[in-house]
Amino acid sequence: MTFQPAREHLLTSVQMAHFVAHGSLIMEAVVPEELNSQAIDVFRAGIPAVPYGTPVEEAFPDGSFARRLVEIPTVAGAIQSLVGPGPTIDHHAVHIRKPKEGHAQPLHGDAIIDVRLDAFDVQLMYYPQDVTLDMGGTLSVPGSHLRRTNESDTGRYQNLRGQTRLVCPAGTVVLVHHGIWHGGRRNDSDIERYMFKIRFNPTVKQRLLWNTDDLDNPEVGKTLRQRFPWYELATGRLEIYNRIKMWQALTGDDTFDLDYWTTRVSNRPQRVVAGAR
Repeated sequence: MTFQPAREHLLTSVQMAHFVAHGSLIMEAVVPEELNSQAIDVFRAGIPAVPYGTPVEEAFPDGSFARRLVEIPTVAGAIQSLVGPGPTIDHHAVHIRKPKEGHAQPLHGDAIIDVRLDAFDVQLMYYPQDVTLDMGGTLSVPGSHLRRTNESDTGRYQNLRGQTRLVCPAGTVVLVHHGIWHGGRRNDSDIERYMFKIRFNPTVKQRLLWNTDDLDNPEVGKTLRQRFPWYELATGRLEIYNRIKMWQALTGDDTFDLDYWTTRVSNRPQRVVAGAR
């Protein structure tokens, strides 16, 4: 994007740690009512598809609804912090959940063949309406984004401990890691529910792109250590390990560790001593 957000609109280190731990970041009611009131008519008319890898300014012309959405200062600041300047559009789509439709989307991850820890795509999900519980807001499983499964293998599970169903005011934007487990819930209301999704691909190294003034804040480590109710006692440790590796990539600091997890694994001494005779 050519629009450069001011520093005060960038994410903080604690917010970035939250994204690394949870796999998502919720920004409630950040889109002004002026855009929310236009959104559904725009979505019904359709937003033209673009080829994979199209720059934002080509995918969404200046003055278009989508361009105005991603250039809202707080939204632009979050995108800049996560994927950096000049991202490209992987794809975008309008998702509609019909009233009383009687079925839900299975729990799934969008791109589980993508196992990168040193880079990641970000999906923006925008909700132009108030989303109530009976409207079937997007379900997601916090901390699932680094657990590698086949795309729809998780669809056999109906509920996981600690899962969240989005209930939010109009104008809410949710940013998620490409690997998070999620699914649209059944809409039991009398109202069509709309969600607009954009997937961003980074074009720069995702390193120290946010406001790093609080990089040494103890809350960073505390946030990265967070566990979730669905984690197994032993296997859940892998999530912490993978978060550490992701944070190392984000900061460029290969020495960063929490509770000696990666230090012991990477310990490969090179000093050779004479063998016993």
